[in-house]
Amino acid sequence: MKTKILIFFLFLSATIIGQTKVGGKVVDDFGDPIAFANVVFKNSKEGVITDENGSFYFESAENYSTLVISFVGYQTKEINLKPGLNKGLRIELVYGTELKEVIVYTGKTSKKNNPAIDILRKIWERRRKNGLQMFKQYQYDKYEKVEFDLNTIDSAFMNNKVFKGMEFVFDQIDTSNITGKTFLPIFINETLSEMYGDNEAKKIKEITKANKNSGFGSGDGVNAFIKDLYADYDIYNNYLKFFDKDFVSPLSRTGINVYNYVLNDSMFIDDKWCYNIVYYPRRKNELTFKGDFWVNDTTFAIKKINLEASKSANINWVKEIYIEQEYEVLNDSVFLLKRDYMMSDFSFSKKEESKGMYGKRTTLAKNHKFDIKKEDKFYKEEVNYYDNEVYNRSNDYWAENRFEALNKNEEGIYKMLDTLKVVPRFKRIYNLASILGSGYIEIPKWHMDFGPIFSSFGYNDVEGQRLRFGGRTYFGPNDLWRVQGYTAYGFKDNKFKYGISGKWMVEKKNRVILSAGNRRDVEQIGVSLTSSNDVLGRSFASSSFFSSGKNNKLTSVNFTTLGFEIEPVKNLTFQSNLSYRTLKSASDDFSLDYYTDNTYTTTKSEIKQSELNLVAEFTPKRRTVGYGVERTEVDENYARLFFSYSQGTKGVLGSDFDYQKLQFYYRQPVLIGGFGRLFTTVELGKTFGQVPLGLMGVIPGNQSYFIIDNTYNLLDYYDFVSDEYASLHFEHHFNGRLFSRIPLIRKLNWREIVGVKGVYGTVSDENRLINASGLVYRAPEDVYWEYHAGVGNIFKVLRIDFAWRGSYLDIPDANKFTVKASFGFYF
Repeated sequence: MKTKILIFFLFLSATIIGQTKVGGKVVDDFGDPIAFANVVFKNSKEGVITDENGSFYFESAENYSTLVISFVGYQTKEINLKPGLNKGLRIELVYGTELKEVIVYTGKTSKKNNPAIDILRKIWERRRKNGLQMFKQYQYDKYEKVEFDLNTIDSAFMNNKVFKGMEFVFDQIDTSNITGKTFLPIFINETLSEMYGDNEAKKIKEITKANKNSGFGSGDGVNAFIKDLYADYDIYNNYLKFFDKDFVSPLSRTGINVYNYVLNDSMFIDDKWCYNIVYYPRRKNELTFKGDFWVNDTTFAIKKINLEASKSANINWVKEIYIEQEYEVLNDSVFLLKRDYMMSDFSFSKKEESKGMYGKRTTLAKNHKFDIKKEDKFYKEEVNYYDNEVYNRSNDYWAENRFEALNKNEEGIYKMLDTLKVVPRFKRIYNLASILGSGYIEIPKWHMDFGPIFSSFGYNDVEGQRLRFGGRTYFGPNDLWRVQGYTAYGFKDNKFKYGISGKWMVEKKNRVILSAGNRRDVEQIGVSLTSSNDVLGRSFASSSFFSSGKNNKLTSVNFTTLGFEIEPVKNLTFQSNLSYRTLKSASDDFSLDYYTDNTYTTTKSEIKQSELNLVAEFTPKRRTVGYGVERTEVDENYARLFFSYSQGTKGVLGSDFDYQKLQFYYRQPVLIGGFGRLFTTVELGKTFGQVPLGLMGVIPGNQSYFIIDNTYNLLDYYDFVSDEYASLHFEHHFNGRLFSRIPLIRKLNWREIVGVKGVYGTVSDENRLINASGLVYRAPEDVYWEYHAGVGNIFKVLRIDFAWRGSYLDIPDANKFTVKASFGFYF
């Protein structure tokens, strides 16, 4: 027994030798917490800054015996540490200082006569003359490691029935050296790449040489997801984008409006005299950081910086963000980023005890070379290049080429997940998560997916209750061909509907895709100004769960299309489609009738139309996942320009009309300083030739209770029609900038949205003459417009908009006010 106890204590001492762990709280002499105080090991550069509650935790691989705690306006304090773990410390600082010659700043610091801000201005002046910006061209090797860990692991968590049969995973438990929480590594991804940049041409290229992950998915899809979650950033920029939110950089030119700055210290670091500046937010709930940085006294280049997001920052599902960057001195004047570490604590709640998941990214750079010019074609982005060898490098290759060896925990992740993949319970949990994420139920044996499951049920006034069953072929995310289809049945009209389509990528480099399909279904047409040739697309408006008013202006559509698509340049696509469709009313309460003779006495209720459609679409900076015939977009924060020309030809396959149609669509999201993001949408269109109601441009209304982009909230379907139109939408998202200044509201983390939208349109006399539908053509010749104001991020998932009509108020039964909502999971 004694031997076992001795062995235990020997093991315990072996684990803590050479380690110092400290945690606790810093308070003033009244017991109130001191936020943003400096806590460092004596005679070292290792330390942290306390959070808003005065709390801190960090650790070192070295053995330190003294902790130094300081904050401007308070006397510095030193406390002795015992070897190993020192948690639960309560450190009281006394107000006042004996250094009378030193100017002290407390609370909100002054913007005038502040030496820290004088230094900050020097950083602004030199920021484009430091680091990689000093050279015409540059290149270097990069290694990136991303790890995800479950955190706050306790005995109750480990004894959960979910982990029955998987208890071996807890052999990997460790403790964070930043938060002091226990964590369980569950995923790791590694990337080796070569980086190239041309500052004159403002071009950057990354060539991935190797990528490896621990089992949750494979190939570039995982890599693209990680790159979106952890986008690259430059601390010298005014704004740093994390999780689709723009944080104000502490080095921003606008930083003095949102941060307090204090010149805290100065010393030699790597033979360079550097100033230490502490910064912290002026207000709560804004997208800001707290931390400090060391800056050189001659080049005013950053030597070291750490950033910790304010716990009150208006961001969802992320409890903490912590960043460290360290720069090496290449020569007397060149400071280059050597190591970049970022840790995020993802959680449903920001409470200290809440469980969640760490996401940690480490980036290392080396082997820099400068002023080696590459030809312009070198920087041309590959449209659809996929090298399978990159994702299947051997273990020997990784052991030889990774910049730093994996630690024991990181090595254990690969082994653990290889074991987990054969555990039935884990496979069931993983499959359930996959279904909820993709909307499809995978059937590997048949290489099929069933779904999308969220479209299985629907309702409208014509079909009544509607059931839909569908599926697609699926061999993997990079399939070169795919067939998908569905069948649906309406219990009111007692009719079956169906759709089937196929796509085949015949040439991978330029994404040359051939497609074909046919759909027979009931559809609410006229819910978008710009046309679409998605043969299986069915608008949200076609199903009227929770809708207002009647939803009986539906059309029976028989649509067949043959298509060709090519992407010769990244994000620039050209499409050509031949289509044939028949349109007729699906309801006795709605008509598409038109006159067929010059005497306007003979009518026809069905439209038959052949059409050639040519489309050019440019989406700069769009990011996608996958290299197969279908791709998934990473986000929607990119510009989109769409131009379409359509030619209807009478007589082809019994087609009824000759016409030409031009359409233009432009959407642009723009970051407006620190005041959020503005979305601008412009749509223009004109039809040349005589066409009936079924081929007219219908100003898209919205009779649902939900927010639908590019529709008009207070219009019913077919309120306005036109053959010539111009539409303009403005919508601005303040992201909580205004609410953060209202004391009683800012804790709710609500986000403000305001918008205005308007449309002008006309209908030609010849199109009015053939109208026999009974619908009175009304065009918004006096400009129809409406405006809305909304509150987002209610309970983190809900947005509510209040909309008012601005014109055409005298129309009988006109909707003058409405409330719309939407749900979504956003950071």
